[in-house]
Amino acid sequence: MPSAFGTALTALKAFTGKLDVNANNIANINTNDFKKSRVELQEDYSGGVEVTISKIETPGMEFDPDENTGAAQQSSNVNMEEEIADQMVAQYSYEANALIIKTAREIQKTLLDIMG
Repeated sequence: MPSAFGTALTALKAFTGKLDVNANNIANINTNDFKKSRVELQEDYSGGVEVTISKIETPGMEFDPDENTGAAQQSSNVNMEEEIADQMVAQYSYEANALIIKTAREIQKTLLDIMG
């Protein structure tokens, strides 16, 4: 059985990665042809959290071809509302796991005080 510390620490790392991917998507919202990424979180065999990052290949809006090269252009496929919602979920999840670590530490301290 995994410890509360170990599980919460893997979750903190996972949500940090989710926030990083989210920040990268937002930073590139105005970059033509940029394709957003998504983070999928799953429980791993040890009870922790496993992270999978994938590129979302849905097309952005079409623009007129580039004047110099004639190449087709698209906007990024990043949706700001979706990114803000994802960021809020990741933030609250991060905070919840930080609270788990704090609570587990307090319980461990109380147990040591009782035994001592």
